[in-house]
Amino acid sequence: MESKGLNVVGLDIGYSNLKVVAGNSNGEMRKMLRPAGAAPADRFGTRFDGKSQDDFLNVLVDGIPFVAGVSSDRAEMWERSLHAEYSSTQSYKALMYAGLLLSEMSEIDVLVTGLPVSQALNADRCKQLEAQFVGTHQITPKRSVKVKEVKVIPQPVGGLLDFMNQQETQGHENDLEIDDDTRVLVVDPGFFSLDWVMVSDGQLIRQSSGTSFNASSVLLEQAAKFIAADYGANPTTENLENAIRNGKGSILVMGQRIELAPYIEKASELLADITITSIQKSLRVEKTSPDIVVVPGGGANFFLKAISEAFPRLKTVVPKESVFSNATGFWLMGAAG
Repeated sequence: MESKGLNVVGLDIGYSNLKVVAGNSNGEMRKMLRPAGAAPADRFGTRFDGKSQDDFLNVLVDGIPFVAGVSSDRAEMWERSLHAEYSSTQSYKALMYAGLLLSEMSEIDVLVTGLPVSQALNADRCKQLEAQFVGTHQITPKRSVKVKEVKVIPQPVGGLLDFMNQQETQGHENDLEIDDDTRVLVVDPGFFSLDWVMVSDGQLIRQSSGTSFNASSVLLEQAAKFIAADYGANPTTENLENAIRNGKGSILVMGQRIELAPYIEKASELLADITITSIQKSLRVEKTSPDIVVVPGGGANFFLKAISEAFPRLKTVVPKESVFSNATGFWLMGAAG
């Protein structure tokens, strides 16, 4: 008799976006993307037009009504979490519950999530997060979700698993093939941190993996400063973040429409060099260079040029739907049992 399969969720709780990949291991996965804003419900005012907040995900966190899955600048008198203790905050827990809600599952056999490399290499930190996820969660007054097993891995590993799966199922484009002998450098530019791992013989090499905090949030802050120097006013990071998330190429600054691309590129050139230097330093202990560089993550396009130039003799590739790469890889790991 055919197995009923496992209910699996890959959950990537970022500082900018919440990515959820859910489905039975015998079926197809569903992918969902929401902004990673979360705050107590009383911090959100009513719309000026009186309409309901259709995009709100309402959850309970420690008995307190929270709204999650919205842009972080919509909450009043609430500071977004941009620090290393993010996973211990109520906002993170609200996003975790929002992810469980979006999964549409009442019982999850395996949930896989990730941490920045510098944290994921700490066994105690991983066990703490696993304990936070395992068990039965009352995510709304009338809805509970049971999570049986949790796995916590370095975030970039999810992106690598997704890319490898794409190569296997969609053909080896450009004659790229990753096997046990391939040395892969995975660079994952997120909003708060940029993480990288070196994988060889199926093993993560700790001394050549790491985290930099010169990531997308710092890049957007720098772009805002460049805009202010030219136009006299400093747009918020959230203004830029929302424009990019919604595919808009410009924003209004003091009533004047400003094209974002030149400022994003200028900030990227300034910051990416610093980050690439950190990666190259960590690789100095390696006797052999990587064979390929994989760049997943929502900030891939910000840093892709600098990464390619830093490793000119290597093929640098971005997985399809790179914003979902980590969460998809998490799901694939859970589905594999």
